[in-house]
Amino acid sequence: MPHFAPDDGVSRRGLLLGVTGVLGAAAVGVGGIEAGLLPGRDRLHSWVGAGLPDGVPDLATGAMVSGSFVSAKRGGARVGWSIAYPPGHDHAPLSVLIVLHGRGGNHDQAFGGSLHLHRFLAEATKGGTAPYAIAAPDGGDHEYWHPRAGTDPAGMVVDEFLPRLADRGLDTRRIGLLGWSMGGYGALYLSTVLRERRVAVTVAESPAIWHHGYQSAEGSFDDAADFDAHAVLGQQARLRGIPLRIDCGADDGFAPTVRDLRAEIAPTPAGGIAPGGHNSDYWRSQAPAQLKFVGNHLL
Repeated sequence: MPHFAPDDGVSRRGLLLGVTGVLGAAAVGVGGIEAGLLPGRDRLHSWVGAGLPDGVPDLATGAMVSGSFVSAKRGGARVGWSIAYPPGHDHAPLSVLIVLHGRGGNHDQAFGGSLHLHRFLAEATKGGTAPYAIAAPDGGDHEYWHPRAGTDPAGMVVDEFLPRLADRGLDTRRIGLLGWSMGGYGALYLSTVLRERRVAVTVAESPAIWHHGYQSAEGSFDDAADFDAHAVLGQQARLRGIPLRIDCGADDGFAPTVRDLRAEIAPTPAGGIAPGGHNSDYWRSQAPAQLKFVGNHLL
């Protein structure tokens, strides 16, 4: 069961390809320039537009600050993180969207290496979307964003990462959640734990979800009891009151289960099943609409 109270304050092998969510270029590789890479110290990033994937806006972005901390919740692992601000709002007291990465990834994949969400954020705010910050932490290679033996990445987000964001002046009273693949599951799971009182909006893209534990990918849950305790399907009532967007590519191995989830939630979540697979190209294609959706609800 979760290691924190629900309302506290602060397949089989055929699906495995969908779970891994390999995301292309290494983090901070494409178009990134970093300075000050001392462990545990904040660092500022400056981004240039060379070599951007098709569809990624090539325009000025706001400040990005990164750092790391040692997480007791994750068994002493060092957690890297980044915060991206929209242009003209550097270090402002903004609401914040928490982004949860997929399996085999880390926090950098939200930005320079794969999804370039800081650029889509700049485009959204330029188009009139209310400004907010995006913050992404490391959740482990395959810890799956829920409490389990020896680690608790969900508790890390709630009890360690959010207080650090609040110390930086960000408004963490009600947060947004967005994740893809493993992180899509994590966004939904954390939403069922924190519920409407703490979660203002949730976006899950290509969430790694299964009807039964025996279908789940190896390493995603400790055992059948762990799966049952932290499953998302069957917990739809705990999402009530949270504006939801749930997307998935039609060619994604998770599409059938995502269709089932969408059909069981009332009202039907925004988003839907669109052409695409379980990859960065699809996730980037959804980013403009998703970030606008977040801005309409993250107040």
